[in-house]
Amino acid sequence: MDNLLNRIDWISEWTARIARWLAVVLILLLSFEVVMRYVFNSPTVWVMQTSMMVGGTLVALGWSYVLQQQAHVRVDVFYGRLSAKYKALVNILGAIVVMFPFVGFLAYKAGAQALYSYKMGEVMSETAWYPPIWPVRAVVFLALALFLLQGIAQFIRDLRTFTGKEEGE
Repeated sequence: MDNLLNRIDWISEWTARIARWLAVVLILLLSFEVVMRYVFNSPTVWVMQTSMMVGGTLVALGWSYVLQQQAHVRVDVFYGRLSAKYKALVNILGAIVVMFPFVGFLAYKAGAQALYSYKMGEVMSETAWYPPIWPVRAVVFLALALFLLQGIAQFIRDLRTFTGKEEGE
């Protein structure tokens, strides 16, 4: 079981490494637009939409890593004062009541939308260059699936903490 949990962690870390490089791509895109607009007085049509797609991908691919690192925003007024066992209980209840149903539903819908967009050849009509939208929808589905997978790993760890069973037993 520990090996499986470590592999899930590795996947989250790997996607975060990809997302880091997307930040560089985003900076380069926006810098290119600034130069084209203000130096050459020739703004582009495609950079804004492309930068939104890259930025969205960057954020979405970071979800599972942020969960793995326990860096999501929490209301720490009460949670921060709890023992590790009761923090685990709060996490378990939150996963059962909120995370699994909500993220599972979103992943299902995102997968269906990505497949539909691909089959229909859907394009983004908000821009003048009409890029296909299915890659963005596929990334959202992938990110939600990875987030759910990391949530399952965290759930198992929280169950172990709550029941007093340590990893490796």
